[in-house]
Amino acid sequence: MSMAEIEILLPKMGESVAEATIIKWLKSEGDSVEADEPIVEIATDKVDSEVPAPEDGILVKVLVNEDDVVQVGDPIAIYNIGGKETTVKAPAAKTEVPAAPALEVIKVVSAPLDITESVSIKSSDNRFYSPLVKNIAKTEGISQTELDGINGTGKASRVTKSDILDYIENKDSAAALLDQNANLTLQATKNKHEKINPAVSQSKAPVISAGSGDEIIEMDRMRKLIADHMVMSVKVSPHVTSYVEVDMTNVVTWRNRVKNKFMEKEGEKITFTPIIIEAIAKAIKDMPGVNVSVDGTKIIKRKHINIGMAAALPTGNLIVPVIKDADMLNLSGIAKKVNDLANRSRTNALKPEDIQGGTYTFTNVGTFGNVMGTPIINQPQVAIMAAGAIRKKPAVIETEHGDLIGIRHMMFLSHSYDHRVVDGMLGGTFVKRVAEYLENFDTNTEL
Repeated sequence: MSMAEIEILLPKMGESVAEATIIKWLKSEGDSVEADEPIVEIATDKVDSEVPAPEDGILVKVLVNEDDVVQVGDPIAIYNIGGKETTVKAPAAKTEVPAAPALEVIKVVSAPLDITESVSIKSSDNRFYSPLVKNIAKTEGISQTELDGINGTGKASRVTKSDILDYIENKDSAAALLDQNANLTLQATKNKHEKINPAVSQSKAPVISAGSGDEIIEMDRMRKLIADHMVMSVKVSPHVTSYVEVDMTNVVTWRNRVKNKFMEKEGEKITFTPIIIEAIAKAIKDMPGVNVSVDGTKIIKRKHINIGMAAALPTGNLIVPVIKDADMLNLSGIAKKVNDLANRSRTNALKPEDIQGGTYTFTNVGTFGNVMGTPIINQPQVAIMAAGAIRKKPAVIETEHGDLIGIRHMMFLSHSYDHRVVDGMLGGTFVKRVAEYLENFDTNTEL
């Protein structure tokens, strides 16, 4: 590598993001690139993003392929700073794969190897494998039958380097599952493994057959991630849900009074979402026990109150952008944050940092006309609240002169929480406290 050449590394995208998938190279080897011009699209398990060029220059060498999973900090390209013409050539290999098994060495070997994934090798059942995957399989003593049984996450179900390394780490249980001729051994191994680590035990999905005229639709990448995340959350956290009915009449009356003024002043709507989020932030300050995470047998109390709000993407999937330090913002500030994040969700303009660091989540199922819901906890948080539709209902109004029947704007709040660390008293009291803040909303509040 000459003095003008540098490695472009996969950037850090938040504390909880350790890897990303290469989606599409926007520049080819030899292309001139301007500073800050995107060179590659990447996707984490939370959001899609782009990696920009650090300075004017030339993309010399692409080190990773599309669909590859790359760790944060790993090199993804060789880049020539200054934009001067340069000869495009692959850098010389620095490390050779040893003949004897050495998994740790294989894990840190990257694209500068002579073994690349641009040439495919055909298996006995018409499945294709890259030379790198085949080499790892040979080094680790993985048979062709085992290799054919690995589920691939790459394009056209191709087995990636990450897939085979994950398989090797769990080889004992995976090999047993692939051995169709040793049912007794398989059952014994599974039983033993489940006793040692019950969390690994998986429920068997039902066998589904498509009927005449049925349409089969492949889940998109985000839907697969959401599905995995939801199943994981239910397995990890014993969910309990508490409900309260809230009199939202003061809130509705106030919003009707200020919504036109807010539109004229800010050029955008004020919805019920920021009002509810403000009440949640106040309640968290009163009861910080719901603003925690669980790490094994340790409870991590979060210093910041970062409230995520479920928002719809153009695809119909949901994403949860986060309002950081919501307790430090006034109602007007929360409203602007809510509108900004919702708008950027609809236009696919969210950044990785917009969806990271959440400590509590709010979702508005009333948007769909639902009166209540039982939301699933957004791990690694321990609680989530859902607001239902606001409806006019006859209700008992207590006055100093006696009880009256009147028309009130009523709404259900649903609070799901992790019963490992949030007991019914805390979970139920918390949602009641949010309701009290909403019912006692000051109708003289100014924006």
